[in-house]
Amino acid sequence: MFGRIAHRYDLANRVLSGGIDLHWRSRLVAAVRRAKPRNVLDLATGSGDIAFALARRLRPGTRVFGLDFCEPMLERAETKKAAKPSLYSNVEFIHGDALDIPVEDAGFDAVTIAFGLRNMADRPRCLSEIRRVLKPDGRVFVLEFSQPWRWLRPAYSLYLRRVVPRLAGILTGDRPAYEYLGETIAAFPGRKAFTAELHKAGFDDVTATSMTMGVVALHIAFRQPSFS
Repeated sequence: MFGRIAHRYDLANRVLSGGIDLHWRSRLVAAVRRAKPRNVLDLATGSGDIAFALARRLRPGTRVFGLDFCEPMLERAETKKAAKPSLYSNVEFIHGDALDIPVEDAGFDAVTIAFGLRNMADRPRCLSEIRRVLKPDGRVFVLEFSQPWRWLRPAYSLYLRRVVPRLAGILTGDRPAYEYLGETIAAFPGRKAFTAELHKAGFDDVTATSMTMGVVALHIAFRQPSFS
């Protein structure tokens, strides 16, 4: 499905969010920058937007790795990288599964995932893998759709069910892919419930920051050195 929409994925993101997805991603990158990591793994990197933003804004010499299982998406990312090789020389893309991340244990200062966790077939396993590849006291940054403020939910639900599939069908030629989008957003837990999932997965000091009337949330958490 993601392979089918890869050619128009970035355009669809801009149009369907009214461009505010750039602000959401900027907030994520700013939070990672404050942590001053030496290396970062971006899961579900897609066409590489987060990986490239990290490369531009983090300290020189910071290594950024982007992982995705969808080869057409990674091809888009590699095309972007090739267009600016000197700017993105510290970015490397990896074909792999976030449920079985093909990297060593405790290798990263930070792991990011933006709008990809809700697509995982096994969310607890993905969180376990994130914990495995993080160094002790490393941080995970999860940017994901959340449950909006109560008064907004009826209109927001209507937008996801009726407007998004029709508009995305015009932009990408693949309406079913964006019907799926609305289903995954509706099924993803709210901030409190997802915070509990992070604690259960072995993370600590979890913070959840709402954006755009609760439509999106940025969760940040530390890896506990070991389970108690």
